[in-house]
Amino acid sequence: MTSLPGGTWTLGDLDVTRFGYGAMQLAGPWVMGPPADHDGALAVLRDVVESGITHIDTSDAYGPYVTNQLIREALYPYQQNLRIVTKVGANRDAQGGWPTARDPESLRRQVRENLDRLGLDVLDLVNLRLGNAEGPRAEPVAEAFGTLVELQRQGLIRHLGVSNATAEQVAEARAIAPIVCVQNMYNLAHRSDDTLIDELAADDIAYVPFFPLGGFSPLQSSALDAVAARLESTPMSVALAWLLRRSPNILLIPGTKSSAHLHANIAGAGLALAPDDLAELDKIRG
Repeated sequence: MTSLPGGTWTLGDLDVTRFGYGAMQLAGPWVMGPPADHDGALAVLRDVVESGITHIDTSDAYGPYVTNQLIREALYPYQQNLRIVTKVGANRDAQGGWPTARDPESLRRQVRENLDRLGLDVLDLVNLRLGNAEGPRAEPVAEAFGTLVELQRQGLIRHLGVSNATAEQVAEARAIAPIVCVQNMYNLAHRSDDTLIDELAADDIAYVPFFPLGGFSPLQSSALDAVAARLESTPMSVALAWLLRRSPNILLIPGTKSSAHLHANIAGAGLALAPDDLAELDKIRG
């Protein structure tokens, strides 16, 4: 078992490693269809658990359905300490789009389908995906979030979170019921949530950045390259290490379809950054 950087965090009453794993990349190109290497995808998931990671992020929209089916095939019956986090609020269309699906019946269906495909009686944590494929957008969340609260009261969901959300939507959701995490786009170059991260940290709510390495377009920064060169490391390693040190409530879920890349990400997140490195990196803004 690998020693994971960052230690652990508690999502409600669930302990997870701060270094987690995002399963999105296990699906086919552009998160559609099955993986090119089915057995390789199963091997990566098993390596994730063997490495000591206890936080896997997924969604039935990935594939669609592909990553949840792979997770069940590779890991069921699940280790007692493994926490599988999923999200609802969007479907996939035949063209690979992400149409919203946040009416009450669609959300109930998505929760049931996540339970069925993962082989679970209760989901540890469900994030409500807001906005659209272009990013967050201002809109009420009460009806959709209230639907998930109802399912939580029925015992189908342990904890709730929101994803792709504005600060105002986070506040609106929190006024309805407790949340344990916010999952938004955030990395060295895209830092519009700096204030939100600090506010959540003060209330012991996790912040889970998606696209921590820039997404489909990797992070590009001369300052990041300079720090990486000085440390004889890679820009991606430095970016992950910076995130873990940005705030104690940040949980990482970098994805990969390669075991070698998984271990490179783990090693990278544990990179030691000196105060001068942090100061230089802190100046990078989108």
